[in-house]
Amino acid sequence: MTTNDDWIDDIEAQRRQKDRYFGEDPRSPIPADERTAFDGLNYFPVAPDYRFEVELDADDDPEPVTVGTSTDGEQEYLAWGTFTVEIDGEPVSLVAYKGDPSEERLWVPFRDETSGEETYGAGRYIDLEPDSHRTEDGTWILDLNQAYNPTCAYNYAYECPLIPMENWLDVRIEAGEKDFPAEPVAPHEH
Repeated sequence: MTTNDDWIDDIEAQRRQKDRYFGEDPRSPIPADERTAFDGLNYFPVAPDYRFEVELDADDDPEPVTVGTSTDGEQEYLAWGTFTVEIDGEPVSLVAYKGDPSEERLWVPFRDETSGEETYGAGRYIDLEPDSHRTEDGTWILDLNQAYNPTCAYNYAYECPLIPMENWLDVRIEAGEKDFPAEPVAPHEH
């Protein structure tokens, strides 16, 4: 059984690992000429109030959803089900999506009242892998402390799906990754 301290240590270790990857790896979304000045991402403190063990209210017949992207493209997803949690005494619903019905992973994108202020304006994502985010009884661990910015927050060369309107929340989610301090780098004109 994971203790509260173990869970917090795991989140902090993931954050350190991501900082190393972003600052050192050639595949980092941070443009190469900015990596030497990169000194880590900004995060809200890990908060147990934003970690939920919750049932997914799965849709019997998932609806296809066309999601616009940051480069004016479109991507198709299936609205797989809904998580309902309580934040600051208010019920909050988040739709979980799949890109393909055969994959097990769920994608939970959202915008909240911090978007455009403390966090990336277009919103943030959470990926739920069944091997690390499902409990033995089948509930999911929806940990908003693991919310992260899409790659287009760091570099305009990336195409990122935008947040479907049903996941635009009227609450503040003071958890996860904060906004990247610099403006994203536009692709170089040739």
